Amino acid sequence: MRGVMRPDIHPPYGEIRVSCACDASPRGASFITRSTRKTDLRLEICSQCHPFFTGKQRIVDSAGRVERFRQKYGEVRSRRAARAAAAAK
Repeated sequence: MRGVMRPDIHPPYGEIRVSCACDASPRGASFITRSTRKTDLRLEICSQCHPFFTGKQRIVDSAGRVERFRQKYGEVRSRRAARAAAAAK
């Protein structure tokens, strides 16, 4: 009996479609797999669009937080550079 699954105690294990948010792009990532999940699965990020695997940095800014950060701290960096240049003269 070793290696045999007991009948009628396991959830159904069917095929689902997994698709990434980058699916709208030409390189859209989607594939078929098996799962106990009953509905299709949508991912926000996959191995085809993740910066670790692609080597490209993509900043996703939905609320303008990146721009606010750059405005707030970008001028601090430029002031420091101006002071350093003035001190070098």
